[in-house]
Amino acid sequence: MPRSVRDILSMKNSRKITVITAYDYTTAQLCDKAGVDILLVGDSGGMVMLGYENTIPVTMEQMCFFTEAASRGRHNAMVVADMPFMSYQSSKSQAIENAGKLIKTGADAVKLEGGIEIKDTVRSIVEIGIPVMGHIGFQPQTTTLQEGYKVQARTRDSALSLIQNAKALEEAGAFGIVLEMVTKEVANIISGSVRIPTIGIGSGPDCDGQVLVFHDVLGLFEKLKPKFAKRYLELAGEIVDAVTSYKNDVVSGRFPAQEHSFSIEKSELERLRREIV
Repeated sequence: MPRSVRDILSMKNSRKITVITAYDYTTAQLCDKAGVDILLVGDSGGMVMLGYENTIPVTMEQMCFFTEAASRGRHNAMVVADMPFMSYQSSKSQAIENAGKLIKTGADAVKLEGGIEIKDTVRSIVEIGIPVMGHIGFQPQTTTLQEGYKVQARTRDSALSLIQNAKALEEAGAFGIVLEMVTKEVANIISGSVRIPTIGIGSGPDCDGQVLVFHDVLGLFEKLKPKFAKRYLELAGEIVDAVTSYKNDVVSGRFPAQEHSFSIEKSELERLRREIV
């Protein structure tokens, strides 16, 4: 059975929670087999899968497509799907409807960016039975519009604001909060100030769990290389080398070789040739 909200909540102060992004069946299957706790179907898929400059253009239709594919590949992990930009900001009814769409396509929970300003929206989604994960600190959908790509909570005032946002999300019923690019000291304070798990990305080691983009972990995405993303492999270069070797083998005639081909029985081939002469 997939991990439930209760399972994730029980991990706080018990063991670290592991989260990684997945946007398709094959990736989800492999990450689930590796034992991660949560598969995040992030709107980052718009960048690494669709080639957008940022997450803003991602649509509900695209998120549903990613979510449906990824959910088919999991057996044990929880699936959390991002609600894309402008899929929940206009009204509570819009937010509920779109959250429901993601649940119907296979998500176990949805993730929204924002703090105090969306607490009523979070509460309205939770009240109809859909689990919600929050996301504060650097918010890819909107922070870049105002500040660019900047680390959050470098001042007392901004740190206090983040702490208030985290508490507001907890009060609204969120079962967890992603902290993105928050100074490690403030992430530590927030993690100790709320009863729900915090999931860090570029926010230091003291969060209750960590999340990374699958393509960053494997070194597949070269356009953007965040400082906080540990690259466990550098597959981009290896893939280019492999495809180049394939191309060269085809051009030179080395592929396909005998072992890659199938043959008709000799007697059948002779009969065929007699008939077509």
